[in-house]
Amino acid sequence: MGEPRASGRWIIIVTVLAALWLSVLPVPQWARWARPEWVALVMIYWVIALPHRVGIGSAWLAGLALDILEGAPPGENAFALAVVAYLALIMYQRLRMYAAWQQAGIVFVLVGLNQLLCHWVQTLITQVTPTMLFLLPALVSAFLWPTVMVLLRFIRRRFAVQ
Repeated sequence: MGEPRASGRWIIIVTVLAALWLSVLPVPQWARWARPEWVALVMIYWVIALPHRVGIGSAWLAGLALDILEGAPPGENAFALAVVAYLALIMYQRLRMYAAWQQAGIVFVLVGLNQLLCHWVQTLITQVTPTMLFLLPALVSAFLWPTVMVLLRFIRRRFAVQ
């Protein structure tokens, strides 16, 4: 009899918790507009890598946790991340075939959509200054995507997460 294989669920949870921590980590005032969307990056990676394990429900839960940590309206990030996860699930087979720089372009669009949905909800609830700076985290996240992808792939392979 073979040894029972660890599912690796705890690795996925730890990476999402690390992304949540990075999302609320204090940054200087000048860098707030450029903070990468860590939770979206991690969720996109896991949806592409393990679509049978991580999906819309996982993204919704991670988004709800982010709503609580940021003090955002309940469901704002949850809804946006669920939409991003849905789109990543639809395209995961194609995304796997792309080079890292091509994936970064898709990540820019997905994170930009995430930012747009969150900005839309904030506009409905409060008075928001009309500016396109809310898309800057999408650009920063796209630039970081190759590094995040390689790091999470290393972690997934090192701990045999399947």
